[in-house]
Amino acid sequence: MPNIPAHPVICIGAGPAGLTAAYELAKAGCPVIVLEADAKDVGGISRTAQAGGYRFDIGGHRFFSKMPEINALWQEILGDELLVRGRKSRIYYGKKLYPYPLDLFKTITNLGIVESVLCGLSYFYARIFAHKNPTTFEQWVTNQFGARLYRIFFKTYTEKVWGMSCTQISADWAAQRIKGLSLLVAVKNAALRALGLQGKNQVKTLIEQFHYPRKGPGQMWEAAAARITALGGQVRMGCNATDLSFDAARGLWKLEYTDVATGAVHKLETAHIISSAPLQGLIAGIDAPAQVKAAAASLRYRDFLMVALTLKDEHAFDDNWIYIHDPHVKVGRIQNFKSWSEAMVPDSAMVCYGMEYFCFEGDDFWRQSDEALIAQASRELETIGMGRAYNVQGGFVVRQPKAYPVYDQSYQQHVGVIRRWLADFGVGLQVVGRNGMHKYNNQDHSMMTALLAARNILAGELRYNVWQINQDAEYHEEEASAASGERFVPKAAG
Repeated sequence: MPNIPAHPVICIGAGPAGLTAAYELAKAGCPVIVLEADAKDVGGISRTAQAGGYRFDIGGHRFFSKMPEINALWQEILGDELLVRGRKSRIYYGKKLYPYPLDLFKTITNLGIVESVLCGLSYFYARIFAHKNPTTFEQWVTNQFGARLYRIFFKTYTEKVWGMSCTQISADWAAQRIKGLSLLVAVKNAALRALGLQGKNQVKTLIEQFHYPRKGPGQMWEAAAARITALGGQVRMGCNATDLSFDAARGLWKLEYTDVATGAVHKLETAHIISSAPLQGLIAGIDAPAQVKAAAASLRYRDFLMVALTLKDEHAFDDNWIYIHDPHVKVGRIQNFKSWSEAMVPDSAMVCYGMEYFCFEGDDFWRQSDEALIAQASRELETIGMGRAYNVQGGFVVRQPKAYPVYDQSYQQHVGVIRRWLADFGVGLQVVGRNGMHKYNNQDHSMMTALLAARNILAGELRYNVWQINQDAEYHEEEASAASGERFVPKAAG
């Protein structure tokens, strides 16, 4: 029998992690309250924005996991509304488009024989004179691909995303996001794919199919919130958690939250909190030691801004997304939401492109008017040959603060200080998800941290260490080896 707490469990944040935890608890008969600062939408960065009949992601969100439990949960929540989509993405570099994953013949054709040979020589040089114990993104990628390919296919885009030199980004980022890949592996896989010999034990650099909700990722989380409510849980929108304090004598947390519409302050008591809110903000609202406060304040985030352009569909491209490796434009990636699902666009004669920009909240780009941003995005769309500015009929701007936790050279040290302090509270306060743990988790890994946090509460003990969820496992969807087995879910302690 599950351990059902006397007080409702409070989940801070109604993104994938917060709603997954709440759903797991509600299914077990546990009272649960979800507090979400957004007054309108659940889903966090996985929500679906809507304007003028158009629906668009805050970035594209594939629904794919090597974890059967997560796939089953998606099916349980949304069922037949989950579409199976073929994946197509490319890299724009030097006014040419390169298939991604690698098409060996097309890549050599685009680069030219001389450049391709120079890239090969650069790779072998890097293997002979490799950086030992690489600490930066630049060193790690150069080791794996050579300096020449690093400059072509990694440097520009990565520095757009993070707003800093690749020499300032931790090697953890590269090891996590392109784990298991090198030029040699990529060429081998491309050759096998071209010959139709890609075996199940070979590395898959990127999946070829994934699931996607018919009306965008927000549909998944709207359905999850509805299920939680039907099970007796509460999802309170427009409620911004502000202050937390722990009453050691009673073993209870006291939480204050503000109704963003009225400004009214409300108080709750609970023995258990699961937070997917940004770690920096969570610690700022707790009476924590000075060194813990300082560590949290030192964590950094990269913010995201998307301009969704609507225009006549001239079938310029049918990719799900295209990476823009061009320093002459600021846009970093383009989504084609019609290629994700036709239901995202209300008129079949139209198309909606998501022009993605990476910036810092409050900088000059972030503060530009919507009109100026739409004009810039329209110009850049034409500059890279993906559409004509005069065909743009409308645009919508979405600003998303704290979209990406920054992996700078000191983030691990800061997170370590916070983790050690949080450990003192045992199962009473658990952090989950991407921003909750300051880990660049994929959606499925964020969900698994939440499932295990909920199960810790239902077990009445800290049975699972959610920090052991392997956020980098299978990012490129490699086939699991027999040796690794099901390594993504940590076993219960003891």
